[in-house]
Amino acid sequence: MSFANPDDASLRALLDRVRTIAVIGLSPQPARPSYRVAQAMQRYGCRIVPVRPLVDEVLGEKAYASLADIPFPVDLVDVFRTAEHVPAIVEQCLALHLPAIWIQEGIVHEDAALRARAGDMNVVMDRCLLKEYVRLKTE
Repeated sequence: MSFANPDDASLRALLDRVRTIAVIGLSPQPARPSYRVAQAMQRYGCRIVPVRPLVDEVLGEKAYASLADIPFPVDLVDVFRTAEHVPAIVEQCLALHLPAIWIQEGIVHEDAALRARAGDMNVVMDRCLLKEYVRLKTE
């Protein structure tokens, strides 16, 4: 079995539900893609929750060392970490019963994506959250 991303209607429905996004690996450096994507999603009205150890805040939001440290519900986990970290992130998401994971463009770990889907998570992989949001929600 191989992984396939959801169709456009399913992606649009997912994006309609997303209000709070935990961004794993959100950099405090404005030149980094994670910062630019998170900042744009913040401008589109989403609450951004930085998940990055050793950082106090990014984009004016308190940062958390791990997903388990976030004391409120999260609608989507956006992953800006290399593929080798994705299986552990998926396991954290499943343990916390999080509803959706978005594995950013250029990051592929098929086994982890299939594991997340088998755990009833909505899963998007190797796509840019911002590009898809603009394509599906602002046309």
